[in-house]
Amino acid sequence: MRRKLAAGNWKMNGSRAALAEVGALVTTHPQPGCDVLLCPPATHIAWMAEALAGTPVRVGGQDCHQNASGAHTGDIAAPMLADAGASHVILGHSERRADHGETDALVRAKAEAAAAAGLIPVICLGETLQQRDAGETLSVIGAQLAGSLPASADPRTIIAYEPVWAIGTGRTPTLPQIAEVHAFLRAELRRRFGTAAEQMRLLYGGSVKPDNAAQIFAVPDVDGALVGGASLKAADFGAIITALEGTV
Repeated sequence: MRRKLAAGNWKMNGSRAALAEVGALVTTHPQPGCDVLLCPPATHIAWMAEALAGTPVRVGGQDCHQNASGAHTGDIAAPMLADAGASHVILGHSERRADHGETDALVRAKAEAAAAAGLIPVICLGETLQQRDAGETLSVIGAQLAGSLPASADPRTIIAYEPVWAIGTGRTPTLPQIAEVHAFLRAELRRRFGTAAEQMRLLYGGSVKPDNAAQIFAVPDVDGALVGGASLKAADFGAIITALEGTV
């Protein structure tokens, strides 16, 4: 049985003062019935890891460089994230792919670097609205999975399906559309990794909110969510965690 996961991506938001929300979350969910992960900006990782020490909540980064060190001004290496207290790292988010031109090959290299540093990669995939309307969703997702996931991926690796057109827009795919993509991903993982694929968690992301979380979590092969804006507030993220606990 795959343990459910609620992962929060703070993106380029928050401040040290926002750690009060983390304290509030831990107060209301001291022993959550699912795994919980928060991925703040890099400047906050060490602070958050310290604040969450001794709790079940894990901390992750939002990106890492494909090299372990070197002359890469402004970048952060996977070992640095681990040293700051991170256990996971988000890779290949559509905003990174769009804003920084990240390719599947680069995401794969970053995933390999993350694994070498002992981090669990959270690899993001997703189609644009134009690709969805053209009937290309599964071919796009399949190509991203094939190109971004290392050939020797650890079974702990997490895949997050985030349709680009649903991120931060308030729009979500229909439940059958989510089910179709997650079933496709599970089949592809089984084809590549055999029984080990049963351990790989599949998250849905894209305008997940307290009022739609329970419906989304009821979809087969949805093992949790990668949550954006709703993860910044303890009340909202806590409600999503509660909805996920109800599926365990």
